Amino acid sequence: MTVRASYFDEMYANSPDPWGFTSRWYEARKHAITVAMLPRARYRDAFEPGCSIGVLSDLLAPRCGRLLCCDIAAPAVTAAAERTAGHGNVEVQQRAVPGEWPEGQFDLIVLSEMLYYFAGSALGQVLDLAAAALRPGGTLLAVHWRHPVTEYPRTGDDVHAVLAARPDLARLARHSEPDFLAEVYLAGRGQPVSVAAAEGLC
Repeated sequence: MTVRASYFDEMYANSPDPWGFTSRWYEARKHAITVAMLPRARYRDAFEPGCSIGVLSDLLAPRCGRLLCCDIAAPAVTAAAERTAGHGNVEVQQRAVPGEWPEGQFDLIVLSEMLYYFAGSALGQVLDLAAAALRPGGTLLAVHWRHPVTEYPRTGDDVHAVLAARPDLARLARHSEPDFLAEVYLAGRGQPVSVAAAEGLC
């Protein structure tokens, strides 16, 4: 079963930062690796669903012309809006995906620590919407915890196996550790253009 909204409400009722995004070196390092994997210096339009309290959003904002963030939990939305208030290009909304996926096209979609919440066909719905919302050559960045969690219907490895099987996304980069996987996909088929090739270096 897809994780229900009440699960997240309970998590934030127990702690304003239930996953320790602001206190754990593991999270700070993972976020730094996540942002470093972006193949472009700048993105015009970006979308980050499941933004939680906006720690990663705060790091993504300087790389984006416009960044739309959303979360299902009201306390997370409030915290993310406060954290990113200094960035005039960030908008934080309360939305539940896939049902409330935003309209429009994006150059970057960041799916960080959220795809393993979706069971059955819901995961495919989210990925279909993401792929359809990417402009040609746009970047999809996915990062997920690899260890099993009782409440989650999938593991990070499961999620990334589904991603790797999609014909409409081409993997450009993969960072693998015992604790998490981070992968960059580009919209389109065939061999993706590397960062060096994009700059004419090879």
